[in-house]
Amino acid sequence: MTATDVRPNAEAVAAALRTVDANIAEFGLRYPGDTTDGGRYADRGGNVGWTTSFWPGMLWLAHELSGDPSYARAAAGHVPSFASRIASRSDVDTHDLGFLYTLSCVVPWRLAGDTVARDAAVAAADHLLTRVLEPAGIIQAWGDMTDPRQQGRTIIDSLMNTPLLFWATEVTGDPRYADVARRHTTQLRDHILRPDGTTFHTYYWDPVTGEPLRGETEQGSSDESCWARGQAWGIYGFALNYRHTGDPTLREAAERCAERFLSRLPADAVAYWDLVFGDGSGQERDSSAAAIAVCGLLTLGGSGIGRRPGGFSRR
Repeated sequence: MTATDVRPNAEAVAAALRTVDANIAEFGLRYPGDTTDGGRYADRGGNVGWTTSFWPGMLWLAHELSGDPSYARAAAGHVPSFASRIASRSDVDTHDLGFLYTLSCVVPWRLAGDTVARDAAVAAADHLLTRVLEPAGIIQAWGDMTDPRQQGRTIIDSLMNTPLLFWATEVTGDPRYADVARRHTTQLRDHILRPDGTTFHTYYWDPVTGEPLRGETEQGSSDESCWARGQAWGIYGFALNYRHTGDPTLREAAERCAERFLSRLPADAVAYWDLVFGDGSGQERDSSAAAIAVCGLLTLGGSGIGRRPGGFSRR
C-alpha cells in the first residue's frame, strides 16, 4: 500500500508525524525495544532482534506522507547498520530477514537508488535461501538448522518474509529466490491453513522425508485455537504472495483467513489476542492484529493488488 492508495486523515497523519519527530529525537540511529515498559520504548542496545527495521520503515512512510526529505535522510541513515549486520551474520539465524531487509534496504533502493542497501538486501535474500529445508521445501523459522526443536518448523509470519525473495529475483534475474518463495507459500496454503479457514501459528514437517507432521502454537492460547495476530498475518501474507504470483489459490487463502477473522471479532471490532476469546472473556486485545488485518484487507480490496510492495517502481 502507498500513501496515496487511500485518502489519509489529516489529523491522524499529523499526530503520527509528531510521534515520529519525537522518536527521532529520542532514538536517532538507535532502535527501540519490541515492547514498552511503563508506556515507553527503551533503547534495545543495538541492531538485534526481528523488529529493528520497523523504525526506518516508519521513517520512509513519514517521508511518503509528508514529502519532507528530512525523514528520508533519517531513514537512509540506518542502511549502514543493516549492511553491517548481514555482512557480519549478526543475529540472522531467522526467517525474519524479510521483515528486516524489505523495510530497511529494499525501500531505499527503490526510492533513492541506494546500491549499498540493494546489495545488503540481496545478501539477506541469499542467507534466507540457506534456511530452506529439503525435501519439505519450507523455510525454517528460527534457530540453527540442526536444532531438533526447531528443525522442520515454519510459522504463519513467514508469509511476510517471502516478498524479499520475489524482489531478489526481480532485481537479479535469478529465479531461485522466487521458486523457493512459491514452494514455501504453497506448503503453508496446504497445511498451516486449516479447513475451517483458521490458521495454526506454527507447523512441522519431517526434516528427512518432508512429510507434514502437525500444527502447534508458540503464541496462541492452545495448539487448536487461533492466535489473532497469526490469522492477520495470513490475510496480509497470502494477499502479498498472490500479488507477486497471480496464483488465485493464494488470494482464496487470504479471503478465507479474512472471513474467519472478521466472523470472530467482538462488538467493537478489535480482536482479542486469540480468536477463541470473545466479549466477556476478560482477555487482552491485540491492536497489532487489527492493524495487520486492515493492511491485508486493503490489499485484497484492490489498494495493493498488482502493484509492487510499497508501491515503488524502481528496480
